[in-house]
Amino acid sequence: MKRIGLIVNPVAGLGGAVGLKGTDNSVAEARRRGAQPHAPDRAKTTLGILTKNTDLAFVTCSGAMGEDIVKGAGITGYRVLYHYTGESSSEDTKKAVRTFLESGIDLVLFCGGDGTARDVFDVTGRGVPILGIPAGVKMYSAVFAIDPASAADLVLAFNRDNLRDAEVMDVDENAYRAGTLKTHLYGIARTPVLAGKIQAAKQVYEEQDEERAKVAIAQFIDEIMLSGTLYIIGAGTTTEAITRRLAIKKTLLGVDAIRNKRLIAADCDEKTLLTLAEKSVDTRIILSPIGAQGFILGRGNQQISASLVRKVGRDKLIVIATPHKLAQTPYLYIDSGDAALDHEFGDSIQVISGYRIAQRKKINQSSG
Repeated sequence: MKRIGLIVNPVAGLGGAVGLKGTDNSVAEARRRGAQPHAPDRAKTTLGILTKNTDLAFVTCSGAMGEDIVKGAGITGYRVLYHYTGESSSEDTKKAVRTFLESGIDLVLFCGGDGTARDVFDVTGRGVPILGIPAGVKMYSAVFAIDPASAADLVLAFNRDNLRDAEVMDVDENAYRAGTLKTHLYGIARTPVLAGKIQAAKQVYEEQDEERAKVAIAQFIDEIMLSGTLYIIGAGTTTEAITRRLAIKKTLLGVDAIRNKRLIAADCDEKTLLTLAEKSVDTRIILSPIGAQGFILGRGNQQISASLVRKVGRDKLIVIATPHKLAQTPYLYIDSGDAALDHEFGDSIQVISGYRIAQRKKINQSSG
């Protein structure tokens, strides 16, 4: 019998779609902007797959930190070991994990982002494995499954013989909101591993060849941009090369909108992008996968939601990446929060990797 300690951060990812680039210290502002929680639904997806497995025993927290989700998934074999009141906090997460460890659990399964991963790791260290159901905004740590269904696969396959070292990353969220990515290694956890189910840590490339490749990609995109078409430009330094060529200041870690090679909206949230797309006759979305993780959707760009992709059309996504980044990325991933949409992308996608150069890259599709 595997004893699983489940903890859910109910506000994880709340700031993503509304353009806050994170939720730490910004829960009230995210709610003021109309943000809706999605961590509980992502946790429920994982647990729904695990419902019929009789080899799992869950311990969890009260309310939205676990019990509500467990009950909603139809799991009956669980115990509530930690109770909290009011708004859940980082300290609640740490106290809950301490309680789990005292009960003798085998694995901490948490739903959240990098901040939740750090809180869990603060208590477990390397003594007990941890696994994240991705629900935050950034998620640069390597302890996260690629999506909720993959998290279930990892739990089912988990044993003490299929663990790996995984980086837990610390991201300066204030700097991130200001457009600067500052990360450092917070610690090395132990996490279950299964090929194609667990993400890699964020990598940042600064080689000279990378810059030349970005310039070549930007030149090509500049040449094919259509008059009157709305271009939604995702985050990253590869997409920034396009705006630099157009003499437009890019929101490096945000999403901007361009028409006729002029900026019409900067650092957009989901609502703004949907409104712009509604008013546009033709819209294209330009995205680049994040570092070595390979995520096209679902990491750091939740403003580009499943609803927006459906409105614009899957065929209107333009994916760009340098040859070196693609060589270091075995697969691309899509985790839009809409499993049906994710599967509609099929098993590969065209990626522009140079001036008039493209290659097809395999998409690793979840089994869920």
